[in-house]
Amino acid sequence: MIRGPGGGENGLTVPDTDTAERLAIEGAQKDPALFAELYENNFERVYAFIGRRVGDRFVTEDLTSEVFHQALANLSRFEWRGVPFAAWLFKIARNAIIDRAKRAAREGEFPSSLDATEETSPQDIEEEIEHRAKLFKLVERLQRDQRRVIEMRFAEEKSEGAVKQLQFRALENLRTWGRGRPGVNSEEQTGNRNV
Repeated sequence: MIRGPGGGENGLTVPDTDTAERLAIEGAQKDPALFAELYENNFERVYAFIGRRVGDRFVTEDLTSEVFHQALANLSRFEWRGVPFAAWLFKIARNAIIDRAKRAAREGEFPSSLDATEETSPQDIEEEIEHRAKLFKLVERLQRDQRRVIEMRFAEEKSEGAVKQLQFRALENLRTWGRGRPGVNSEEQTGNRNV
């Protein structure tokens, strides 16, 4: 235990990070509803870990969900050994990525951006995950329209040209609607045209 704010003069102490995490795990093992805290504490790290290897936003979201589902289902088997809980989640994530890559290869749909074989040191992984988690938090602070442009350009990997094309189409729709031009089809009216 470490002393709380104020040097602990009032007798208050707060658990160190390892102890707090161990207690959170033990609590969730007894009551699965408490797994939410572990989820919240580790979501950004797991998402970043998978995102770097997958490169596709929707697959990343799907695999991240799968990792936490597996973690919750197998939480009773987890044994605290002083290693961060995230390390166990990363192992589940790596296996999920490999399984997804094998399944995609069998079906002839192996995405070139899926990198399940990359070997890096645990320290490099942790540094990268922390960097991506910080970046993820910063993007979330942007205004909605700015965040959407960043998501389209980088998370969805649309080219700059594709983003400009979407902008052009949107402006053309606005001009057409502004003139009250008859005969505009419903796809143009709603702006639901693909790039």
